[in-house]
Formats: sequence, C-alpha cells, structure tokens
Amino acid sequence: MSPRGEQLKYVLQLLFNATNNATEYEALNHGLRIAASLGIKRLLTYGDSKVVIQQVNKDWDCSQEKMDAYCKEIHKLESHFYGLEFHHILRDYNVAANVLSKLGSKRALVPAGVFVRALNSLTVKIEEDPATKPDLALALGQEVLIANPDWRAPILDFIINKSYLKDKEHERLARLAANYIIIGTELLRHSASSGTLSKCISQQDGVRLLGMIH
Repeated sequence: MSPRGEQLKYVLQLLFNATNNATEYEALNHGLRIAASLGIKRLLTYGDSKVVIQQVNKDWDCSQEKMDAYCKEIHKLESHFYGLEFHHILRDYNVAANVLSKLGSKRALVPAGVFVRALNSLTVKIEEDPATKPDLALALGQEVLIANPDWRAPILDFIINKSYLKDKEHERLARLAANYIIIGTELLRHSASSGTLSKCISQQDGVRLLGMIH
C-alpha cells in the first residue's frame, strides 16, 4: 500500500508441501522482492506471524529447521532499501492479507486486479543439520528437537567425557556442543538470543509425540 492508499494485491501459490513458517517466509521474501523491483526504498512490513517477525528482527534464534536460510535471504534484501522495518500485528488486523493468503492456499480462482505467481519449489537452499531437524514448538514455549535416533550420543559423550581427539571431528563437535547443556540426564539446547532451553529427544519419541498432537 502506497502512502496515498493505492494497493498492489499479490497472491503466491505454493505447489509443494511447506510448513507454516516456510509459507510465511516465502510470502515475505517475494513481497520484499516485488517492492525492490518497483523501486521502493522505504517500507513498513507487517505480519501476523510472531515467529517470523521476531526472527527477522533478530530477537529470536532462527537457526532451527529451514528458518536460518530464509533469515539470511531476508537480510540480503535489506540492502535494497534505505529504510525497512518489520512489525508484528494481530491476525484480526491483517484481514486483507489473510483473504489473499486463502486464495493462494486453496488455489482458487483469483479475482481481476490481483497478481498471481505459482512456485514449484522452495526459493532458498536448505542445508540440514542432523542435530536440528525437524523442530516442534510446544504450547509452553519449549521446543523439541528431533533428528536421527542416536544423534544425541556424540554430543553427550563430548560434553561428559571430552573423549575425542584434536581433529576436525573434535572441532565440529566442540562448535556443536557449545549450544547444548546437560541438566540431570537430559540434553537441552540453549538459544543464545532468547535464552530458552529446548529439550532434545530421539526421533522415535518425536514421531510418537507428533502423532499424539495431530
């Protein structure tokens, strides 16, 4: 929307499976690119996804799942603007955007005056870390990290015993272990930006938990 109230309506249709966060990031990524292509230099961006807004504002850690790659892409686009701000708003105040998003998700007939683009795949390259895929946020703000069944064992062994030789594997584990702590017998991941602790569980437990939630 321009300062004079003129609106440009744009629908992005994702022709592939994506998480809610990835969908929000795809919309933000393309929205910024459209604004940059129009020569817009000052932009106020509003979104009702608190996770995405907090991550791009660097208030929350975005190193989990696919979000790190999206964050980096958004920050690259900042160079196209003199002024760029990201603000969180409640969904009740984001009605116009939500109407457009439903058109995209349902792949319904789009009215005249609305631009449409279909995507066949993600627009960022995802480099997955076996220790951080995928992640699941619990209602109490605690996160559960799910990966291979025994992914925690090397980290636990390194923290407890420091038993690895001084080689590249040792250096990799040292960097990885710096993000984790042990409380009792539990391995938890520490978020430097938010200060939260994420309980780490096995893949088997994670699949069981996902099944219970769904």
